Amino acid sequence: MSTSPESDFDLEQLFLPAWAKESPQVNRYAKFEGVPERRDDRRDRRDRPPRRPDRPDFPGRGPGPRGPRPAGASNDRGRSGPGPRPGRPGGGRDRDWDRQREKSAPAPEPLPEIQVALNPEEQAVDLLTKQIRITGRAFPLFDIAQLILAKPERHTVTFSVKKKADGAVIQPLFLCALDESLWLSEDDAVRHVLDKHFATFYQAERTKIDPPKGVYTFVAQCGLSGTVLGPPNYHDYQNQLRKLHQERFARMPFDVFKARVKIVKDEETVKKWVEDQSWKTEYLCLNLPEATKLASREQVEKHFRQVHLPNIIKPTETCRLTGTASRNLRDREILRVLRHRWEEQKRFPIQVATVLSQQFASRGLQFFKVNKTVTHVAVARPHYLDLEATPVSDGVRRIVEFINAHPKCTPRKLMEALAPPPPSPPQSPSAPESGAPQAAAGSAAPDAATPPAAPAPALIEPTPEMAAVLTDLHWLVHQGHVIEFANGVLETAKKPLPKPPPPPKPASPAPAVPEAATASATPSPGNSPAPEAPPGPEAVSEPLTPASPGEHQAD
Repeated sequence: MSTSPESDFDLEQLFLPAWAKESPQVNRYAKFEGVPERRDDRRDRRDRPPRRPDRPDFPGRGPGPRGPRPAGASNDRGRSGPGPRPGRPGGGRDRDWDRQREKSAPAPEPLPEIQVALNPEEQAVDLLTKQIRITGRAFPLFDIAQLILAKPERHTVTFSVKKKADGAVIQPLFLCALDESLWLSEDDAVRHVLDKHFATFYQAERTKIDPPKGVYTFVAQCGLSGTVLGPPNYHDYQNQLRKLHQERFARMPFDVFKARVKIVKDEETVKKWVEDQSWKTEYLCLNLPEATKLASREQVEKHFRQVHLPNIIKPTETCRLTGTASRNLRDREILRVLRHRWEEQKRFPIQVATVLSQQFASRGLQFFKVNKTVTHVAVARPHYLDLEATPVSDGVRRIVEFINAHPKCTPRKLMEALAPPPPSPPQSPSAPESGAPQAAAGSAAPDAATPPAAPAPALIEPTPEMAAVLTDLHWLVHQGHVIEFANGVLETAKKPLPKPPPPPKPASPAPAVPEAATASATPSPGNSPAPEAPPGPEAVSEPLTPASPGEHQAD
């Protein structure tokens, strides 16, 4: 569930321009510290000595000024003769080398074969629907989808497996029931449980034993984790080395991991290793009817797989997580797929917009397009109001005519023109009350240079004319006759264009008639039939079609 307050998801604030969202007193460059310019330390290049003028192996260079290079002489780079380098036209950078470098670069690893869907969170959609209904404005659907993707708490993430034609799962998913973490491998999930939830199933017990025999002057230590592995000649050294690699650095090649092991001759480190080897660690199994002790972590992992694995780690085909929980997953490959999907939707959020439109439609909102491109969501679709054929009140007529006469009109301009607020009464200086005592002689007079405190601006109460205009505008917006966009611009629904008549069908060729029959069938001038009347206009119904850049069409 989303816990963000309503002020954090206010559509009117989110659609403001960048200059209107922040205070003008904010210094955007406060975090950048200036670097003092060091002009005094610079030396004039003309005063510098010539570069190695006394090298005898440079042709044309001697103790004097540099002379011309002899023809055919080779420089220190093995190129003879003047002119640009071979393979670099004009002496510039060789583009072929860049292409070869790009070809030799290793290709990125393929993403795991799983599906990731980003869906708007239900509470966020409810909040958006409430604001759209209250304001009555039309907002671009894809811009709202970008707002959904902006923060993790505004959407959910659904992970699903992909199957082959025969129904086999390509890449399985495993869900840990303890913390709802998702994994691509069962082994990774087991290591996660034994690392983060070890105390839930087992308890370590240490017993004093005899220290290792012999004299040790150095030990091997892991350069990555700092774990002391013991002397290389100790009988358990190889086991400890491979155990640490398998538990913590399994993704790293063993040879690379082994190369990071270093030899430490510190006396305290050696003494600490001897002290650790003087204790024996056993593991007591918890939550079992019989007390069982295990001697090593290998036995602990084997016991966990046999007893607890079926109840803790389960394969799943679909897993739905909140956006915040999906960012906290520990499997790097799953996070890589999620990041790739999120970046795709940020570029073009078609999947989020599709789900968002379905959720808005189930809540009663309507959709339409502006200029056949930008889909908007609002409380009603555009519906043309014919003032000549539809009886309306004078207030409604005035609003429609004013919006048609003033392009890019806003509600504020509409109110100032049709129902201007009453002028505020002048502020008269407050006279001293009759019962107030006069200032005593010799008392300090108020400072004449101090300006009087400005009175607080009084709230303007709406007049009946203003209330009538607001009521008529509210009715027009919710009926679709007037559209108020996210930037506050008002437009009226445009008249739909008549549907063009269908093209006439080609006439079929007439059959051949004998000449005698044609002569007998020819009417006389007095008996010629009257010409047929042209067909009347066909009544057609056409959906709203934009005819100008500002017109809109129902989707």
